[in-house]
Amino acid sequence: MLLVFPVVAVCSLWGKVKGGNALYSVCRCWADAWFFLCGIYHKNLFETSSPDKKPYIFVANHISYLDIPTIFKAIRRRKIRVLGKAEMKQVPIFGFIYSRGAIMVDRSSANNRSKSVRQLKSVLSKGISIFIYPEGTFNETHKALKDFYDGAFRIAIESKTPIQPILFLDTYDRMNHRSIFSINPGKSRAVFLEEIDVESYSIQDLSLLKNRVYQLMEQKLIDYRATWIKTEDKG
Repeated sequence: MLLVFPVVAVCSLWGKVKGGNALYSVCRCWADAWFFLCGIYHKNLFETSSPDKKPYIFVANHISYLDIPTIFKAIRRRKIRVLGKAEMKQVPIFGFIYSRGAIMVDRSSANNRSKSVRQLKSVLSKGISIFIYPEGTFNETHKALKDFYDGAFRIAIESKTPIQPILFLDTYDRMNHRSIFSINPGKSRAVFLEEIDVESYSIQDLSLLKNRVYQLMEQKLIDYRATWIKTEDKG
């Protein structure tokens, strides 16, 4: 990570769009190296055809520290920005790198949440996809998912941007949320579910859209037998 630090610093001088695109290319190289060194082999699975080149709002479950580099293994050859938690900026070195590439949000501040929404919409207007964890933080339960925040779905409706749900099936087993040192070599799978078109949704349908995506992801996590789900939750 120390080797990446000066590259990130240079990329940040090139502006938000050009510098951001360059930074995400660096992040993909970092993710490739990290997975190789950890003995983790990654595979993308597509339940339907792979996403085309139009902008999407990508959403995924959040269960592990490994979820962040997995973004860059799952989403390749595409301009993208990630919505990240403001508190991650406090992590030495990584916080600096993360804050230069992500759109940071402090969920405790209404003003900050509004600002991050404006930034995300601006990114979409430039033809750049965005990535959001709708659970907001780690799922530390034995349920498939935590409750979703509204943000991703509000932005999707207001910008008429389709939602592309993704499942990170194995990051919990490779490096769970309890420790960044809990690395276990093995497989990593990202499953791309059906694209959700939002053209017919109005803002009054926000809860309907959110529940549709939640129920789809929840059922698929159960079907794929995600290991953090307890037997009684699998039905």
